[in-house]
Amino acid sequence: ADTNRVLADTIRVLTDATPTYPHQVIKQYECAILFKLGRIRSNKIQEPGVLLIIPCVEEVIRVDLRTKVIAVPPQEVISKDSVPVHVDAIIYYHVCDPITSVTGVANLQLATGRLAQTLLRNVLGIYTLTEILDQRDRIQQNLQKHLDEATIVWGVKVERVEFKDVRLPQTMQRAMAAEAEAAREARAK
Repeated sequence: ADTNRVLADTIRVLTDATPTYPHQVIKQYECAILFKLGRIRSNKIQEPGVLLIIPCVEEVIRVDLRTKVIAVPPQEVISKDSVPVHVDAIIYYHVCDPITSVTGVANLQLATGRLAQTLLRNVLGIYTLTEILDQRDRIQQNLQKHLDEATIVWGVKVERVEFKDVRLPQTMQRAMAAEAEAAREARAK
């Protein structure tokens, strides 16, 4: 009975305080960075729950801690053996250091996506067409390692990189099909 009364009194006090003290509710999958007069207050992260804010003095920036997905648009890559290939990928990442993610880069999603585009072209450019087609897993891990090393300074951990599609030019596809047909006919004789 006493516990219920204390809980009811606490809720009443919070409800009565709402019009006078602005507040924000930080959800379970978020954390918040509290800036007081433009500086991070006590260099700590605000946990989920109710956060009371002093108007005109404090500002709250929420950070979503869930895994996010970036679809890297198709990139034209010239392989080591000078074959043009169109590759698009998906990047999975999450924020591992909220303070650094807020203070280290202005637009985290855009910066990570653009870096992924550039690294996709650079990393795939060191492989031949056969290696790109045969060793996708190893290349994806290599790309993930490079992305993770570059984004950790922004407070981001790259969890996974997946190639969605690897497309060859139509002329190359026709040439490969003709070669495969010729090989089948030679085996049939």
